[in-house]
Amino acid sequence: MATWSSRGLRGSTLEELINRTNEKYQEQHLALVQKIPTPITPINIDKESRHITLAYFDQKSTVDYIGAVQGIPVCFDAKECAASTFSLQNIHEHQVRFMQEFERQQGIAFFLISFTAKDFYYYLAFRHFLPFWERARAGGRKSFRLEELDLTWVLPKKQGVLVPYLEMINKDLSEREEEHGDE
Repeated sequence: MATWSSRGLRGSTLEELINRTNEKYQEQHLALVQKIPTPITPINIDKESRHITLAYFDQKSTVDYIGAVQGIPVCFDAKECAASTFSLQNIHEHQVRFMQEFERQQGIAFFLISFTAKDFYYYLAFRHFLPFWERARAGGRKSFRLEELDLTWVLPKKQGVLVPYLEMINKDLSEREEEHGDE
């Protein structure tokens, strides 16, 4: 049984920025993407502040966000990385399986990674993530380095949008069309 404590709030700033971005996209009728809450059972609650100080996860979570962008199903997980090496320990087998199944159903799965030291957001398409995952499962590196990433997937800065990931979804769709041709 996994437990939750204050360290579980890592990434909450990124999630807040994504939540605000999603609200803006919804207001503009561009997308409907929602944060998926992780079901927990509280164990300790601070009586004064009424905050949960210790809890356990009821079940394994899948991804952080799920929704639709212009009729296309999307799911993604938000991750923060303070270094230029991203540890795959931050991603769990059940999340990978969920994303694989999501893509089999014609959805788009990806990771939004905030490289905090470099001050940029990165769109890691699930199919681009898989080689790193398979390498680790085969006994190779259990991480990937920033140098291994294609920096054309860095999210562009956009006035009024905190984490502008829609352009990258569009780029992802275009790349998929090119890869599959007239299948």
